[in-house]
Amino acid sequence: MKPIIGITMGDAAGIGPEVIVKALNHKEVYETCRPLVIGDAKILEKVKPIVQVTLQINSIKDPSEAKYEYGTIDVIDLDLLPIDLPFGEVSAIAGDGAFQYLAKAVDLAKEKKIDSICTAPLNKEALHKGGHMYPGHTEILAKLTDTEDFSMMLTTPNLRVIHLTTHMGLIKAIESINPERTYTVIKLAHDTLSKAGFDHPSIAVCGINPHAGENGLFGNGEEEEKLMPGIAKAQSEGINVTGPLPADTLFFRAGRGDFDIVVACYHDQGHAPIKVMGIEEGVNITVGLKGGIIRTSVDHGTAFDIAGKNIADEKSMLAAIRSAIELAPKR
Repeated sequence: MKPIIGITMGDAAGIGPEVIVKALNHKEVYETCRPLVIGDAKILEKVKPIVQVTLQINSIKDPSEAKYEYGTIDVIDLDLLPIDLPFGEVSAIAGDGAFQYLAKAVDLAKEKKIDSICTAPLNKEALHKGGHMYPGHTEILAKLTDTEDFSMMLTTPNLRVIHLTTHMGLIKAIESINPERTYTVIKLAHDTLSKAGFDHPSIAVCGINPHAGENGLFGNGEEEEKLMPGIAKAQSEGINVTGPLPADTLFFRAGRGDFDIVVACYHDQGHAPIKVMGIEEGVNITVGLKGGIIRTSVDHGTAFDIAGKNIADEKSMLAAIRSAIELAPKR
């Protein structure tokens, strides 16, 4: 059974509607999944002549009404926005709409009516003006699913990375790493890939210091204190994890297929290899959400400066849909 992928429209004043329509004009999407947009049908109708497609928009209220056939975009139509909403401007109503689309997608995922969530970008300023004081998608998802232990996963066609820490300064990031967090993220990586059909997924953990500390030569024993106990606990449970390994060679090894996923210790350690190996097809994934909900996202923002001009590229949206398919729990 092809998974149902719930695609949220994001901030309608940005490029989200454009990249969604462009992506769903690719027939191969329908060959591998059943895409279902959650947003405003009138906005997608407005975008069609801009991006020069003739797809039909099927406005529905429940996934059971969808056609799931190429040539038709099925939309759970929340009907929140005015047709004359301008592109490229921060808008409280568009910010609230982006929140409501995501909330609806979470409800559908909880009800098992969709298998994964794939998000178009939102604008943080618009989100706040709309009354939702969150830093972004991830924090909203954590709140709506009552989740405390979650992590960011980034993927390109040849590399998967999951993070112990993300948006914090390097000193604070290293201070915040501990054996419990190390174990939790390894377990999240294992469980996510196992549910997606990977057989005994292979996981590698980066060292914090150059050469993974080289037996105390570099650093102050951070690998032994913060990483190794968590790795050992995971290994005792039968998880196929190794490390800590020197990051400067680990990403090359993972890229050639030695490991299914790499655990990065801090933001740039994981983000830089992803950007180098495939920035146009990079995907941001939230894992560990309660209920096994998987969320993938394009690796770009709302791009207000080019919204409504048929300039936006759909490659990242296509990659995000592919990742949502790949990681969707198998029926």
